Amino acid sequence: MDNDKYILDFKSKIESYAFISEESLNKLKSIIKFKSLVKNEILLNNGSSSKNIYFICKGVLRAYFTNSTGDIYTKNLFFENDIAGSLVSSMLEKPSEFTLEALEDTILISLDYKSYRNLINNNEDLKEFYIAYLEKNWVIDKEQKEVSLILENATERYMKLRGTFPDIDTRIAQQHIASHLGITPTQLSRIRKDLKK
Repeated sequence: MDNDKYILDFKSKIESYAFISEESLNKLKSIIKFKSLVKNEILLNNGSSSKNIYFICKGVLRAYFTNSTGDIYTKNLFFENDIAGSLVSSMLEKPSEFTLEALEDTILISLDYKSYRNLINNNEDLKEFYIAYLEKNWVIDKEQKEVSLILENATERYMKLRGTFPDIDTRIAQQHIASHLGITPTQLSRIRKDLKK
């Protein structure tokens, strides 16, 4: 495992939002643990409390809900260099409402949430990163996703997803992509066929 490379990738992710000092990076390093998952392994079960947040060094995670009739909806797909976890569960210390599953063999940087928040609260540069991260991911991107679900058809949403993750079709099962788009695998097959014409 190339831990030094993964820590540099993690630092680059943070600095895509705000610059952090070497001192703050070292403080983050002190709470980092590496975790490996095999394909189909569950990282967080629906109903379990989340105590960690994760940076994906290698692999893919899927966050999904299961309703009372057993239907599954893929809430999010997380790829390399994404930050994943049930932030609401960690913040409120309540059970997660979704499951996190590895769709490939995956390597993660794991951060204990309470230690992470303590570092943020006590370091201005980490606080700036955290605010910028929340604004981008929980305000801007969330609103764009909501607008996309209402104003764009499934083909447009699929094309946008492929634009963000060009190799998604070779890495993620069709059923998970379809679930993420809110359509059936059959509908996704039709969209793919139409796009090849």
